Amino acid sequence: MAPESRRLGGGRPSWNLDGWAMSPPRLRALAAQQGAPLLIVEGAMGALDAAADGSGSAADVAAALGAPLLLVLDVSGQGQSAALAPAGLRALRPDVPLAGAILNRVASPRHEAIARSALASRGVTVFGAVPRSTGLHLPSRHLGLVLPAEVADAEAVVSRAAEIVAAHVDLEAVCASALPLALAGGTGARLPPPGQRIALAEDAAFVFTYPHLLADWRARGAEILPFAPLDDHGPPAEADAVFLPGGYPELHAGRLAASEMFRHAMEAAVARGAVIWGECGGYMALGEALVDAEGRSHRMLGMLPLVTSFAERRLTLGYRRLAPRATCPWQMPLAGHEFHYATIRQEGTADRVFDATDAAGEALPAMGLACGRVAGSFAHVIGPMEPRE
Repeated sequence: MAPESRRLGGGRPSWNLDGWAMSPPRLRALAAQQGAPLLIVEGAMGALDAAADGSGSAADVAAALGAPLLLVLDVSGQGQSAALAPAGLRALRPDVPLAGAILNRVASPRHEAIARSALASRGVTVFGAVPRSTGLHLPSRHLGLVLPAEVADAEAVVSRAAEIVAAHVDLEAVCASALPLALAGGTGARLPPPGQRIALAEDAAFVFTYPHLLADWRARGAEILPFAPLDDHGPPAEADAVFLPGGYPELHAGRLAASEMFRHAMEAAVARGAVIWGECGGYMALGEALVDAEGRSHRMLGMLPLVTSFAERRLTLGYRRLAPRATCPWQMPLAGHEFHYATIRQEGTADRVFDATDAAGEALPAMGLACGRVAGSFAHVIGPMEPRE
């Protein structure tokens, strides 16, 4: 998830295809919207890793799209054992075609030859072998990679990676292994817009927006009005809804606390009855205070009786089935996801937003807080919860 900005690697916006939260028709419809001659889908984790209920793996997405899998195998410390992963994939998911493999972190020509031979003897095409390199590194932090805008040499790292891959991988053969997408079968459910003029917070503190939601809202006639709280900008006066997405408010809490124009514009939006929705980092910003990693407390918008802390860190991670209460902007079963280290230090009296279970159906405490038309929770809403084929 990220704002609608161009990607360093692909040169175009990157969309999320989620095999747990989205039905196969929804996956196919989103793939068709890309309008690109070649669709490259990066799998999260391993090919068969899935949600707690066993669904949503990269292999599931490939099956829904009719796309072959290309395994990138980290063969450091492996020789003949490199053949185990493709053999296991074929045995466990015979419904998903295997295009082949790329060997990664290869130590030497001899190492490459051993791994290639092991795969070739089992009929697995090897498209190339990328040598081990210390120069291909992007820094990371909690929740993922450091944002490209914060990395001085990000473009140089990506360019260097492209040069290395082009020199060691048969990219023409990789492209030739692609298959036509299976695009028939409906469009899937879409999340309606929370308003018709939606002010969207978009800067280094608020970065985790699902592009498919913005596209769906625009398709319903909604206008997206970006603004940057860190530049002390607030939602435009014409906005009838304000969306504060997730991000890193804990890294910019001081600037947010000092952004008086942002605060006044948010108060004006509440006064005119706009729908205010914050999720994860945006939810924290709607609270009374945010305690940073050093234990310093920063004043937030004060629209929800909530104090969150990054000083007392605890990982919360997982899919969520969300049953909205009357306080939620959407009145339909929703699919969501939690991924945060921040904890709740203090909560006041307010209405809850969701009843929730995890992916396995285990009941969770009611989520979120709402005061009037201001609401939010730690869950990122992905879209309507759809039945799977």
